[in-house]
Amino acid sequence: MKKVVTKSFAKINLSLDVLGRRENGYHDVCMVMQTVSVFDQITVERIKSGIELSTNLPYLPIDQNNLAYKAAEEFFKYTGIKEGVRIDIAKRIPVGAGLAGGSSNASAVLKAMNKLFNAGLALKELCKIGVNIGADVPYCVLGGTRLAEGIGEKLSPLPKMPRCCIVLVKPSFSISTKAVYEKIDSCTDYPHPDTASLIKGLEEKNLEKIASSMGNVLEEVSISEHPILEKVKEELCSLGAIRAQMSGSGPTVFGIFKTYDEARNAKKQLWGKYKTVYICSPV
Repeated sequence: MKKVVTKSFAKINLSLDVLGRRENGYHDVCMVMQTVSVFDQITVERIKSGIELSTNLPYLPIDQNNLAYKAAEEFFKYTGIKEGVRIDIAKRIPVGAGLAGGSSNASAVLKAMNKLFNAGLALKELCKIGVNIGADVPYCVLGGTRLAEGIGEKLSPLPKMPRCCIVLVKPSFSISTKAVYEKIDSCTDYPHPDTASLIKGLEEKNLEKIASSMGNVLEEVSISEHPILEKVKEELCSLGAIRAQMSGSGPTVFGIFKTYDEARNAKKQLWGKYKTVYICSPV
């Protein structure tokens, strides 16, 4: 096999709670994560040696500062394979958006290289490699609906999210995840999501209960600095979303809709007003 072409899916946070900060700078979290159908296309090809990376976005790094490049390095280090890869990323997931695009790319590269080189690594081993790349990478390796604890590497499967339509709205700016987590440390009083109730809603396949139990403590920081995010949430709800929330550290806001017609109308109303608007579904 000389080439593998695969999809790299985005994720949203149905809940995101920060429980504390470790001495090494990482944060203990409790999150319910959900893969959605927006994806980048990743092509990984065998070459004699080295790592070559290209993307359709000229401003993205193509060296160790790109998590996909780092994933290839870590894979070769773990397996001891003495060959090389050429990686091409056709980006569609917005960059710096709170959708784990970089982590998803890294996970897709790990899985593609495992197949390309017939390495035979189990998903558990790919997760072990992934945690050295970024806290969200192990989740992206597995995907689906999962509870993430620890720094995000302790993953437990959850019942899949009921069928619905999700509208993603990303304004024209990006937000630094590191900066948001640093600022949340100085916040002492913020509402925590009811993760137990959210999980119960998933078990009952009750979309309204899931929506009413969602929460993201990082909204406290991101919305205070970018009030337009609150406006996006309000707009999505006024257009029929049963709940709207920021994903990750933002700035992407997502709205959950019961029907495709409602989601399509929301996209029509918001298209052009914001930089990126997508309709997607749980994967």
